[in-house]
Amino acid sequence: MNVTIVDYNSGNISSVINSFKEVAKKKVKIEVTSDLNKIKSSDKVVLPGQGSFKSCVEALKKINGLTETLNEFATTYKKPLLGICVGLQMFADIGYEETETKGLGWISGKVSKIDNKNGRFKLPHIGWNQINIVKESKIFQNIENNSHMYFVHSYEFVPNDKNVISATTDYSSNIVCSVEKENIFGTQFHPEKSDKIGLTLIQNFLNLK
Repeated sequence: MNVTIVDYNSGNISSVINSFKEVAKKKVKIEVTSDLNKIKSSDKVVLPGQGSFKSCVEALKKINGLTETLNEFATTYKKPLLGICVGLQMFADIGYEETETKGLGWISGKVSKIDNKNGRFKLPHIGWNQINIVKESKIFQNIENNSHMYFVHSYEFVPNDKNVISATTDYSSNIVCSVEKENIFGTQFHPEKSDKIGLTLIQNFLNLK
């Protein structure tokens, strides 16, 4: 099995690469690239994202044909894709970080700033927080409800269809921290920074049929 981690110059993704390689051992080939043909021929794709919604979308678009290739992979061929942090946020139609920016439009919704209740909650939301698993999901197999995951974000994904939400976390309000729509999975938290539980989630993604 070939799994591609998309490298589109969106910040340091070394911990994502290391975690996937640790879990994959020698059974799964992990490729880190933005080569369109390698992405097309992959069995699964991981879309990381660090920085702002706007900068990540712009970085994707800078690589000729990349958004079209990812779109085809996720929505035409419907192969498993995992978005992490801003990688998940880009699934939305639109984001409001820095300026209004169009997203990939795979899961209808918007990305807006977390309501910090007039400064009562610090932004960015950094550190460990419990997740509330709200629907059965293949990527949460063998992960207990109220497990702790690691977060770093100031913006949240608000999907139009609440049925895509697989987990939430409580920080100033109920924030969506995991979504699932058919073959498309996304986590707002960083599984690669979430210790053994995060590695279990990565293993679950690699195990998807």
